[in-house]
Amino acid sequence: EGIGAYVDTTGDYLAIISPMPGSPAEKAGLKADDQVIAVDKEDMTGIDGELVLKKILGPAGTTVVLTIRREGSEDPFDVSIVRSKISLPSVEGKMLENNIAYVRLATFGEKTDTEFRDVLQPLLDQKPAGLILDLRYNGGGFLSTAIDIVSEFIPADKVVLYEQFGNGDMKDYLSKGKGIAGDIPLVVLVNEGSASASEITAGAIQDYKRGTLIGVTTYGKGSVQNWVPLSNDQGAVRVTIARWLTPEKRQINKVGLEPDVKVEITDDDIKNEHDSQLEAAVNYLLGK
Repeated sequence: EGIGAYVDTTGDYLAIISPMPGSPAEKAGLKADDQVIAVDKEDMTGIDGELVLKKILGPAGTTVVLTIRREGSEDPFDVSIVRSKISLPSVEGKMLENNIAYVRLATFGEKTDTEFRDVLQPLLDQKPAGLILDLRYNGGGFLSTAIDIVSEFIPADKVVLYEQFGNGDMKDYLSKGKGIAGDIPLVVLVNEGSASASEITAGAIQDYKRGTLIGVTTYGKGSVQNWVPLSNDQGAVRVTIARWLTPEKRQINKVGLEPDVKVEITDDDIKNEHDSQLEAAVNYLLGK
């Protein structure tokens, strides 16, 4: 069990991409881009992110103390988090007021494409005026699932993404074209916790002008890495072998995607439990 957060293990320190909704990490106040510099007071400088992650995991009900370095905070600070069994549905959907369909993807799991269709089709049967796809705080998942989700919105054999290798070679991944939502007006909600497979999905939709991105700049996680074992079991080296590019060959890694319409969640929004990004998406689809 763990704390319920999507993490980036590829940097100098393990970084929080986003806490999962309702998770111990969210309740403890962890935010996107927080760096874990110590676990249970043990310095994590120079420790591979995957090993740091293993130290954070543990039995449900036990406590782990993370020392966090956060941009804008003068000094690192400790956060105590009680581990829990994390159970999160990958897809949720409902009809909003004004006949707008809403689907939230929490992650890109093995069965998310099937779950997505099962949730989306009953909403489409109600002939909504538009669809909001919410990818906020979605830290990613399987590349194949991202391709399946994009394929619901764009025609067959369109490039979903490119994989660019160090020597300049590129491999393209194409849409499957079995889509059930190829024409409905679409808004995609993104924020600083939208990463990896979320950025692949949002980037393809944006490049083909299939939908409008609303929110703030995404996380910027678009690298492909391999473990290279050292001789005599002396460890391994993590090597970045490729980067992901959007269909228009835009860089994702460490850049992120800029939304078409920028809307930030303010402190007042949080205090008043007001989702200004969702409100902006609804108004956009209604032509306001």
